[in-house]
Amino acid sequence: MNVMLTWVLGAVILIVLLAVFLWLAKNRQKKPASLSPKVPDAPREEYAEEIAFPVPAFQPKPAVKPETPEIPWHYGMDRMVLMVRDPSWIFAYWEISATKQEEFARQYGPDAWNNSRSVLRVYDVTGIEHFTGLNANNYMDISINDEVDSWHIDVSRPNSAFCVDLGRLFPDGTFITLLRSNIVQTPSVSISNLLDEEWMWIEGIYRSITHLHMGSSPMMAEEIAQGMGLVPLGISSPGYISSTGFAAGKE
Repeated sequence: MNVMLTWVLGAVILIVLLAVFLWLAKNRQKKPASLSPKVPDAPREEYAEEIAFPVPAFQPKPAVKPETPEIPWHYGMDRMVLMVRDPSWIFAYWEISATKQEEFARQYGPDAWNNSRSVLRVYDVTGIEHFTGLNANNYMDISINDEVDSWHIDVSRPNSAFCVDLGRLFPDGTFITLLRSNIVQTPSVSISNLLDEEWMWIEGIYRSITHLHMGSSPMMAEEIAQGMGLVPLGISSPGYISSTGFAAGKE
């Protein structure tokens, strides 16, 4: 009995010693990561293709276009200009400011503008040295819209002087002048008797004019007239309006 107990006890001790030995052997193989020395990476060899810096393609800067100053259509001032187009036509353009309209409303009432209509009064002032607005040879009225600021006027009177008023006409016939133009003289349609060579026409222009016959293009005549300086360039118009004639007598 004692012998068997001794063997059992010895076997247990042997098993325990074997287990301890195996545990120690296992722990020796595992080393802490923090204690393991860090081996630096080997330097990487670089080639010229890898370290070359990219060169951007040359892109020229777009040319900066200088700003073109805009020509104002209105100048905020009251004015009326009369020009000669040809022996039968004159051309007027004007600008009327808001101040002028306010003055008209203060003087004639707030509804006076709406109760009147816009009129161009064309005076024949041929032979009159000092025109006062009351001493014209005769005149004619042309009704226009409030929105327009220029007009071609058929006077059909060569070698005559004209002045134009822009005003408001009331139903009772009262005419109030807002703007008055300068005085212009239409040229004569007859050939001048002056033979001064300094003022003779260029032969080419004369031939161009004489080649225009009945049925020729009016655009061709317009071009030639512009080249001679008879028509103002760059000025728009709502169109021509034919006049029936001047009123008889003075104002």
